[in-house]
Amino acid sequence: MARLTESTLRTVRFYEEAGLLRPASRSDGGHRMFDERELLKLQLILDLREACLSLSDIKELFDLKNTCKSAEEASGLMSAILGRQIDEMQTKITKLRRLREELASTVSVIRECEGCPSTQFPGNCGECEMLERADLPRAVKLLWG
Repeated sequence: MARLTESTLRTVRFYEEAGLLRPASRSDGGHRMFDERELLKLQLILDLREACLSLSDIKELFDLKNTCKSAEEASGLMSAILGRQIDEMQTKITKLRRLREELASTVSVIRECEGCPSTQFPGNCGECEMLERADLPRAVKLLWG
């Protein structure tokens, strides 16, 4: 299961100890045997962790249905929780896109410095016209300027 999810045995054990995964059985050699549902569950857990959900948030999602008294309650809570997660992800996506564009612009500007004729690098950078451009990305100003 670790190999199929590109994770580690330690990761599988961690989520098992956390109560999120349950082996279907054990082999004669003591190896945990998981069914396909647990593999899918581990893939979802790993994706949710990659999306920065906490372990307690993930546990809450998996346990939610069993803690509700009605389908209406479970559906409402699950929809609300997932809706908040979607909103948070959208905010992160927007920030990441903006940062990606800024860093791409920064790489483009810094590549202009590859042909710098100054023998006084980086001492003469303050005199460079490139660093005086009005459209200079923030990252260039802070990382290179």
